[in-house]
Amino acid sequence: MTIRQMLRLGGLVALAALSLHAPIGAQQRDEQFYWPGAFNWKFLSTYPEGARLFNAFDYGHAVLYERLYTTDGAETDRSLEREYRYLTTDLLIRPPRFGIAEEAVMPAYAKLAWRAKQMFDWAHILHRQIYDIYSDERLTRAEQDAQIEQVTDYYLSRKEYAFLDVPKSMELMDDQYFSKSFREAYPNFNGLIWAYHWLQVGLYEPLIAGQTAAERKTGVQATLGRFWSMLEEAPSRMPREMPMTSGIAPLFSAAHPRAAVIFDNLHMMHDIISDILHNDVVPMAKKGEEINAALDEFQNPTTNVMTMEMWRNMADHMGGVDAMGGAATGILKVVQAPAGGHGMMHDAPAAPAAPKPAAPMSHDMGAMGAAQPGNAPGTNLMRDLHHRMMQDTVIHRRMMADTTMRRLMMEMMAGESGEHQAHPAGTPAPRPAAKPAVKAAPKAPPRKPPTPAPTKKPTPPPTGHDGHGTKP
Repeated sequence: MTIRQMLRLGGLVALAALSLHAPIGAQQRDEQFYWPGAFNWKFLSTYPEGARLFNAFDYGHAVLYERLYTTDGAETDRSLEREYRYLTTDLLIRPPRFGIAEEAVMPAYAKLAWRAKQMFDWAHILHRQIYDIYSDERLTRAEQDAQIEQVTDYYLSRKEYAFLDVPKSMELMDDQYFSKSFREAYPNFNGLIWAYHWLQVGLYEPLIAGQTAAERKTGVQATLGRFWSMLEEAPSRMPREMPMTSGIAPLFSAAHPRAAVIFDNLHMMHDIISDILHNDVVPMAKKGEEINAALDEFQNPTTNVMTMEMWRNMADHMGGVDAMGGAATGILKVVQAPAGGHGMMHDAPAAPAAPKPAAPMSHDMGAMGAAQPGNAPGTNLMRDLHHRMMQDTVIHRRMMADTTMRRLMMEMMAGESGEHQAHPAGTPAPRPAAKPAVKAAPKAPPRKPPTPAPTKKPTPPPTGHDGHGTKP
């Protein structure tokens, strides 16, 4: 054996010894990649305007947690205002071409809650693979459904990082001692996060409802337009309740209920972590522990769960789809927040609301230009011209970047919504009023607030580009 070989062997032995003596508290950093398939990356190549927007969403989630964890009081107010302005006037309009290295954006939070970061990343991969499958025009609908179930199995096989496919109680998000802190303090930023979640599940609907590639493309553009309208006059047009997948994406939820439940559990956990990080009732030294306890709960199938029937009706108990940002498909109308604001009961029966007429599910722009009773002369031609222009990605991008044009577009769409009230064939009929909910599983004992202990927040690393951390 040569000296060089001996040195190499000695180095390997030393590395092995170091790994055996790693600190007990060290968190293993393991990652797992996409389920292989020819469909991967199809969403990006077919719908770049949607895929790139999700890259910006990843930055928004990451920077929010970092600022909540590393700042206090007025400093938090200033930093979140700055980030909100940056997101809504810059990054969302010019989203990154590639995925965000979230650990670089939220280094302090990643050290605190690596497991949470990994669970979110793993669920986001499931999101993206499903978009890819629906975007692959070579697959039949039956083949798409089979592939989606396969990638869902793959997701659930990674038990250490998978959210349950069993619906968890909304009380976990709304009724704990730290709950609702973030949304009450920062309604605009919270509304932006909920708008993200609305689009993440709502974008499945036009991909399912469209009968041709052209209809799917037009439907995706229309759903993206609805998202952009939410950012006008914030937070009045933003969701005022967490968007439930069963309400916003009924076609997807019926076809793939396991994945739909996983995404609702993921989105609840997003809110829970925001509250834990923001609420001073949770001491700094206990925030990581509280986050891990919440993650444990979302991987426990025996406590705080709902039946599937309760989950399907949950949107009705929370004020209906309009309270969650509105329908993702059809003639899209502007949804304004009522004067009453929040306050719906979640796991208790709601007073039956007057049924609302369902919006048409048509993405046939030619049919939309057909004559309608009461239309002013030229309205049909203008509508047809508008929809044809919006199919051009360059025109669409410029319109979305111009706030005045976006407002005019949404006013026109709001005017159209009153002309189309019939429920067309091929769309799900409105569900009957929900039955009183009956708990299907025992509740875990409520977590009590720990005794506060003043602890200094971690010092954030130096930032770049005007305080926005690592520029994506």
